[in-house]
Amino acid sequence: MHITMTRVILLMLLLTGGSVVPVSADIYRYEDEEGVVHFTDAPTDNRFKIFMRDIKKDKRLRTTYKLTSTSQNLAEFEPIIDKCALEYGVDKSLVKAVIHAESGYNPNAVSRKGASGLMQLMPQTARELKVANSFDPRDNIRGGVRYLRFLLDTFRGDVTLALAAYNAGLTRVAQHGGVPPYQETRTYIDRVLNYRKTYQTN
Repeated sequence: MHITMTRVILLMLLLTGGSVVPVSADIYRYEDEEGVVHFTDAPTDNRFKIFMRDIKKDKRLRTTYKLTSTSQNLAEFEPIIDKCALEYGVDKSLVKAVIHAESGYNPNAVSRKGASGLMQLMPQTARELKVANSFDPRDNIRGGVRYLRFLLDTFRGDVTLALAAYNAGLTRVAQHGGVPPYQETRTYIDRVLNYRKTYQTN
């Protein structure tokens, strides 16, 4: 499973030594023709779109991502998320976080590598999960949550490894004996876990 971006150039304000630090400005992003995603807190090009509102500290002084305009469609899909999360025993805040990171709640999202729908299922993965139409929110979410359940079971409940496999693939996680040394994957895991914390408090 791969997210839309092929590689990420992260604003230094967001990450310092791999740790998220407080940001007091909105963050904007755009993906160029080569698939490189650019972030900034001071957009100088109209291609930049709002990506994340300013980050706030939680009670433990750790930062979490505020929900952005990309998640305004959450209410539309929440009943499906709740049903599938209950069916497969997956924390619904984790499901919401994965959807947020993968597609920004755009059911028509398609990555450069061919992943599609809300949970960005690759064609082969969708076939294996018997997802008839990846652009159908019900089919896509059900397939994605079922896949998350499989990964969580595979890694004995280790959410970090499950997310690594969701992003980079099971084979690469196995090859490296853990989270692959890819900045894209590490950034993805960090984003999803932070989104999850925010959904847990909303």
